[in-house]
Amino acid sequence: MSVRKILISQAAPANQAPYDALREKFGVTIDFKPFFVIEPLSSREFRAQKLNLADYTAIVFSARHAIDAYFALCEELRVKVPDTMKYFCTTEAVAVYLQKHIVFRKRKIFYGTGTPQSVVALVTAKHKGEKFLITTSEGSNSEALTRLFDAAGLNYVTGVFVKPVSQELKDVDINSYDLAVVYNPADIKSLQENFPDFKADGGLKFVTFGKHIVEEVERQGLPIAISAPTPEVPSVAKALEVYLSSL
Repeated sequence: MSVRKILISQAAPANQAPYDALREKFGVTIDFKPFFVIEPLSSREFRAQKLNLADYTAIVFSARHAIDAYFALCEELRVKVPDTMKYFCTTEAVAVYLQKHIVFRKRKIFYGTGTPQSVVALVTAKHKGEKFLITTSEGSNSEALTRLFDAAGLNYVTGVFVKPVSQELKDVDINSYDLAVVYNPADIKSLQENFPDFKADGGLKFVTFGKHIVEEVERQGLPIAISAPTPEVPSVAKALEVYLSSL
């Protein structure tokens, strides 16, 4: 199989040097097109979960979208966020984003290194008595984190604050591509919604980035060319290079 055109289901990165190198080395066309966008739940959608935002003394964020959605809902539902609220974030970048909504104080903002384990490690004996609200996205899998919260005996609930919304892809000739890079199960949902006649045997193969997208692609019976990240292929660009070199 020869590869001439590659579609990446995200917006083009600011630094395209790794992809420019692939274009030059292998003579391929690489296009970027987001398959979905993240939008906040409406107050009506959120109310269906029967969660009272005022009940929780600590909140866990893993994405900036969830931060915006949380504070917007608090304002719309007229819930005053107490100054004593504690914020646990998966990364420093997510934590710093809180400055958009609150005064950044280290005594109540904690951040990990990107793993569920690093977040739970922040909940020392000093914070075990908190009532945690773990923010999630519709359709996402938070089991890796909630399993650790369960093991630690922490008091928590999960709440959906944002949802993926499929983008219009009618201007994309999906059958003209040889490879498609996908990151999220919502990418596959968008693909199927935009191209209901799409079939797995059409020649298009998939490059997957992340554990959960692998599970979804396999569940749909779609062919995987190569998966990342791994120690050998830590990035999408490297995965593409390794796969193209093998042809």
